[in-house]
Amino acid sequence: MELKPGLSAFVTGGASGIGKALCLALGEKGVFVTVVDVSEEKGQETVSIIQQKNAKLHPKLEAPPAIFVRCDVTNRNDVQKAFSKHLATYGGLDICINSAGIGSKIVFHKDQTDGAHTWRHVIDVNLLSVIACTQLAIRTMESMKRPGVIINLGSASGLYPLSIDPAYTASKGGVVMFTRSLSPYKRKGIRINVLCPEFVKTELASNVVGERFAERLGGFVPMEMVIKGAFELITDESKAGSCLWITNRRGMEYWPTSTEEAKYLLPSSRLRKQSSTAFFQKVDIPQSFEKVVVHTLSHNFRGATSIVRSPLRLPIKPDHVLVKIVYAGVNASDVNFSSGHYFGGSSKDLHSMLPLDAGFEGVGIIAAVGDSVTHLKVGTPAAMMTFGSYAEFVTVHSKHILPVARPDPEVVAMLTSGLTASIALEKAAQMESGKVVLVTAAAGGTGQFAVQLAKLAGNKVVATCGGKGKAALLKDLGVDRVIDYKSEDIKTVLKTEYPKGVDIIYESVGGDMFSLCLNALATYGRLIVIGMISQYQGENGWEPSNYPGLCEKILKKSQTIAGFFLVQYAHLWQQHLNTLFNLFSSGKLKVLVDPKRFLGVQSVVDAVEYLHSGKSVGKVVVCIDPTFIEHKSKL
Repeated sequence: MELKPGLSAFVTGGASGIGKALCLALGEKGVFVTVVDVSEEKGQETVSIIQQKNAKLHPKLEAPPAIFVRCDVTNRNDVQKAFSKHLATYGGLDICINSAGIGSKIVFHKDQTDGAHTWRHVIDVNLLSVIACTQLAIRTMESMKRPGVIINLGSASGLYPLSIDPAYTASKGGVVMFTRSLSPYKRKGIRINVLCPEFVKTELASNVVGERFAERLGGFVPMEMVIKGAFELITDESKAGSCLWITNRRGMEYWPTSTEEAKYLLPSSRLRKQSSTAFFQKVDIPQSFEKVVVHTLSHNFRGATSIVRSPLRLPIKPDHVLVKIVYAGVNASDVNFSSGHYFGGSSKDLHSMLPLDAGFEGVGIIAAVGDSVTHLKVGTPAAMMTFGSYAEFVTVHSKHILPVARPDPEVVAMLTSGLTASIALEKAAQMESGKVVLVTAAAGGTGQFAVQLAKLAGNKVVATCGGKGKAALLKDLGVDRVIDYKSEDIKTVLKTEYPKGVDIIYESVGGDMFSLCLNALATYGRLIVIGMISQYQGENGWEPSNYPGLCEKILKKSQTIAGFFLVQYAHLWQQHLNTLFNLFSSGKLKVLVDPKRFLGVQSVVDAVEYLHSGKSVGKVVVCIDPTFIEHKSKL
């Protein structure tokens, strides 16, 4: 929702503290404000300030820029009258902010009363009234058939306990979980989010904690940061059921992170439903099909491969399925496969394995199933990450099939590229929130996922790329600092702007870039090597590099360098694929597929060379079956 003059907002607790600050900030944007509070004197004062600042924005309107309604938010009748007054004055409701809140007057362990005027009252004001006001705001917005935004004021004390006021912590924890559970209202155009600042210097906070305690937490959070957070929740259309945590120590970050969500979220019901439904009722099975095979071991993919026609043998072996490939993913390490680097043994042993079926990943339609396969149906979409995807058809064991919603190129991008980023950042990088994360080759197939997942986890993200177009793309993905190596020196930028170093580095370039990253790594930092594309196509192919002093460097700063190879994490593929799908379908994750089209098996070699040219943006895919494009629709 764009914050612009003419919108209207209903704010409880608007006469003081955070509520007052938000009323004034909205008023400065030209938003009509209803200030709701029990204190008439302070409430009228807030209205007066808004009217003075807002008069220039609304000089000829009959409706006042702001009104005050005296209201006890624990009284249902008072609240209903307040909403009615707002509607009668402004004719609609765009924004509702439930900010009214109190702390306990008596320390819990000293409270000998029945709680009616102490802890029960805290629960009534901080939680029950928020539920009631949210419900009335939803009904109002639904009746007007207009989109709206509701922000409930939680607290950092609702995310982790405040021992000096258990009732306050309980009430704010309830607000957080209540709000997060309302995310489905986004389908009706109503986005409900919760704002959880740590201690802000208000009368309430000053009574609960002292200056000394606040200083131990990094000091009181500036009111400007709270306003910035609220405006972000109002304007960002992707935020629904979101919890924005604000502290001086870590800045603004969303809680929980996608990594934490993955521990309890069930696979998307949409994914389960669609993957169990036949996409095509019938798949024509030819007598033979074309595929790309490696006939000579070489890092020169064009010289190492050829297209052959192979007979399609029926029936399918027990426990196996036949997949008609629609889209295949192109990866930098295709040249490592063609040169034999992924296989152990002597040169004689490697040559005895030829020819090898090329291609690591693909999506398509199940064309036939073997005996004992009961959980997969002909005509349903499927993804696979086994050798042989550069083919019109491939037979794989049913255990290697990953259910997907549609056989689209976005799904291919989520496989090797998306899963590498998702699993590597969680397992190898042990990514948390509040860190500085550097992603190299960030505009590529896996880099695009790494920058977004790091940002979703609440980190400051730095990314390298080559070219203005790629830099603009990364900015659009939310990267905090883009370093275009064609116009800036990466080493200089990192040394100047991040003198303490970078906490996590997601590195896929290798060579000089690896050395540069190692020197930019912070104390306790983790450098994750997921590839080294710059070394794959040297004159003699992929050759090991020497890094003198490596052990001394990581020992001196307690650093970690970790390699990551996706094949060794197969047990996590489905879980992380479901998480990526949920993020994508909810609008929290963008999936970029390179716009250059490669059609048919014969274009595979061109696609691999294009990837290594450095011109690609996002995931490079090959449409193995061009006739499918006419059926294509968004995931």
